[in-house]
Amino acid sequence: MEVGSLPVELWRVILAYLPLPDLGRCCLVCRAWRELILSLDNTRWRQLCLGCQECRHPNWPSRPHQEPPSWRDALKQHALASRTWTQNGPELQASVCLHLFRRKKDRRVWHVGSGRDFETLRGALGVAGPYDRVVLHPGVYEEQAEVTLKVPVEIVGLGRLGEVSLLVCVEQQCPTARLCNLVFMPAWFSTVVYKTSWGHVQLDNCNFEGAQLQVLGRGTCQARFCSFSQGSSAHFLGVALSLLDSCDFSGSDTVSVTVEGPPVTERNWACKHLAALARTFTSWGLPGNSCPPADPRTGYTSGAQPPAVNVSVDRGDGQRKTGMDVLSQGTVIEDGWIESEPSEAEEESQGVETTRDIAQPLTLDFKLRHDHHGLGHLLKPRPDGSVPPAFSPDPPSAIPELLSLQQELHRDPEAQTLAGSIQGCILRRCLFRDGKGGVHVCNYGQARLEGNVFRGLNYAVRCIQNATIVMLRNEVSECRASGVFLRLSAQGLIAENNIHSNGEAGLDIRKGANPIILCNRIHSGLRSGIVVLGNGKGSIRSNQIYNNKEAGVYILFNGNPLVSGNHIFQGQAAGIAVNENGRGMIVENVIRENQWGGADIRRGGDPVLRNNYICHGYSDGVVVGERGRGLIEGNHIYCNKGCGVWVMSTSLPQLLGNYITHNRMYGLAVFCRKDPDSGEAREGIHARQDRAGGREGRGGEVVRGQELFNEEGEMLALESDLESEDERYSARRSISVALVESNCMSHNGAVGLYVKSSEPLNVIANLVNNNRGVGIAVLQSTQLTRMVANCIHGNSRGGVTVEKDCRVELRGNGVYENGGHGISFCGDGQIGENDVVSNRGCGIQVSDTADVKILRNRVQPTQGCGIAVLGPMKGIVHDNILFQGHPGNGKPLLHIDSDNESCVLRNNTIRRPSNSCSSAPPWVLENPPPRPLADLTSCPSSSQYPSRLAISMTTRIGATVDSGCHNNGSMFCTIL
Repeated sequence: MEVGSLPVELWRVILAYLPLPDLGRCCLVCRAWRELILSLDNTRWRQLCLGCQECRHPNWPSRPHQEPPSWRDALKQHALASRTWTQNGPELQASVCLHLFRRKKDRRVWHVGSGRDFETLRGALGVAGPYDRVVLHPGVYEEQAEVTLKVPVEIVGLGRLGEVSLLVCVEQQCPTARLCNLVFMPAWFSTVVYKTSWGHVQLDNCNFEGAQLQVLGRGTCQARFCSFSQGSSAHFLGVALSLLDSCDFSGSDTVSVTVEGPPVTERNWACKHLAALARTFTSWGLPGNSCPPADPRTGYTSGAQPPAVNVSVDRGDGQRKTGMDVLSQGTVIEDGWIESEPSEAEEESQGVETTRDIAQPLTLDFKLRHDHHGLGHLLKPRPDGSVPPAFSPDPPSAIPELLSLQQELHRDPEAQTLAGSIQGCILRRCLFRDGKGGVHVCNYGQARLEGNVFRGLNYAVRCIQNATIVMLRNEVSECRASGVFLRLSAQGLIAENNIHSNGEAGLDIRKGANPIILCNRIHSGLRSGIVVLGNGKGSIRSNQIYNNKEAGVYILFNGNPLVSGNHIFQGQAAGIAVNENGRGMIVENVIRENQWGGADIRRGGDPVLRNNYICHGYSDGVVVGERGRGLIEGNHIYCNKGCGVWVMSTSLPQLLGNYITHNRMYGLAVFCRKDPDSGEAREGIHARQDRAGGREGRGGEVVRGQELFNEEGEMLALESDLESEDERYSARRSISVALVESNCMSHNGAVGLYVKSSEPLNVIANLVNNNRGVGIAVLQSTQLTRMVANCIHGNSRGGVTVEKDCRVELRGNGVYENGGHGISFCGDGQIGENDVVSNRGCGIQVSDTADVKILRNRVQPTQGCGIAVLGPMKGIVHDNILFQGHPGNGKPLLHIDSDNESCVLRNNTIRRPSNSCSSAPPWVLENPPPRPLADLTSCPSSSQYPSRLAISMTTRIGATVDSGCHNNGSMFCTIL
């Protein structure tokens, strides 16, 4: 009969009455009939799938409200999987006549129940032949001794699930068996209801209540649509391969699934069939497959979503500003430094009258060219027309995008191998809820978790003792402790999971664990996103870590991970915190919009922070607190509401080649913070630290100082095992002086570099330009601060300001076109071999009781004096060259107070154009060219200081706000 002879709608009504075998035959008639049968997916195929007694909804138990892509395909997959248990041996093809001797699987059916063939299960199994079917009628079947399966058999419960209950302990001693539609409860003598050590068992639509399933050694298991409740569990010991698909685990009092021991090398017949079933679900994750199935994750919280490229910053008043609008507001600076208009002290030299004509443009008639100095390329457009960050008046407008999982797998052969590995225990599309533990993998065990949901547990996954785990596209939420816990040299791949709303860390890595963590969403946690401690390692790449109440990534106690290419944003504490001797390689991340600093390094933290984008934070960009260390290199730190970088003077960081721009307060601030003298005060600080950052890890664990106490009462020392250092990081060299080298500090809302320090500091080859305050301000420097080969250019106020009682050396710098004095110096030290040109006030002004040597400088002021010595200053001024800048400038190029008898003037040269010169005199800065020099060999080289150290590389930040922070350092907070 032709399909076109009746309307399609009528055909669909007729075909809806056909049973499954007849639908299959109709598919074979022709292409038109096949398309007609396939069009019944949401009607007849759905009815057949849901009416199958041996399976449940295809998306049960985690998403029963979500329909599958195809009901027919779901029914087909079930039919194929339900026959796996019968494929118990290879077909012999040695001779064409062997089919005559092939064993025929003519199965008999035995009925068990009141008034049936047998009253007990044991009786039916005693007479059942291979592959016979034993049907249990509704009732409760209890055996007083262990039941042994010696031949392949199928045991099926009749009726609805729950009407057939078994109180038995079954040991399988045959190659294969199948159990379907049964409820297992423990016998009086054992909680183990089923165990096998070499055969294959298939469990379909069964319930386990307070019972345990054991699969050992060569044994394999395929469980589908099963429930494990009331403390039930599954234990896999040394299994080569087992598959748990669409199972429900609830109410566990210990752990739901335990995988222990390395997979045995000897495999049984079912392994190849289980591997084929497993690969049908995992093929989406391998490189080259561009069409993954629909994302099964649901239950996402309404956390922050990935931002657009142009990120706005909330001012706190309901309005949002971007770019330089953030800097347009008034900024209150410590010690009364208000960054607005230049003060009278800046405009008037003490004892030397200066005049200011606003209408007269500030120009130099006899200008010395200086734009080809060693850092001049950073202040002009590149040959291709692009603008370097130091020159641009606008902050960066684009940030790196996250890599996809496929891109990461292409880059990492080890991760690609893990993504395709099929061995051990495989759990997919299962639901773990309302219990203590989800999955526990230990002692070299291997497990693979795909598309599962973990909710309301103490912890979701624990992987310890050299075990390996692969987690793909799972959801882990609402755990009372950490979501995923790895320690004791555990490893594996954790990719594309949604980990959120957990009571402790989303991922907890410690004690030598070294996982690969890719492309996850880790958010909305009540503590940190990821913690790494106790010599934990790991590669954390391309994740979205956001909206956690504490640090996005927290590293401590010799934790040493690689954190690369992540987006860490909108956290309620620091983006990345490194504390308590933590290390880490933190590279190419986007760290933005965090409350308490993009990166926070304290108390022996010693990371490498390289090539990150740290921006739009509500406090400082990078905080290096008490005893912080580390290499901070090549980062873009911009548009933070506090300082770009905030450093406590008791720390020893190295800041190399960073772009610190467009921050509301200082570009780089180095503050002095002395430790309390009294023991009580010190004890109070440690008590606050314990409260803020003491508790970490799984439920009941408390970190106190250097020890870890877990819930069983054992004490695990968090040893400092530096010998286990990863070989990818070379040995470090210790440094004794903090180093600031080759950075660009531009367009910040206050001082470019602010120093109030009690420790020595080296500032070498930096560009400090276009800041709204002084370029460099040294308010306190009890030990020597050395400033060598820097360019201080175009700042709204002075170039360099040094206050009284400071010890500073200025050598080989270029100080150009600043809005106040080029150098204002009230301390002790040396000003040597600098070029101070085109500044609005004096070139060099020395005042108060300073003791300073001013040697071999080249100075050209705009309107003020070249060199002004005011007050009872003592020292030497010799071998300087002073150029006249404007013929109308009536101020002397070299001025010294008449009552000063302690300052020695010697061999200074003053150059003015001759009266016959009608044009600008042929003055140039040469021998050497304008400073800073491109070749710094003539200056104290940065090679004298270990500026390119390879520093090797931890779990949670506890943030407390010190109400007195403003008066002691950062405007916003101190994180203890």
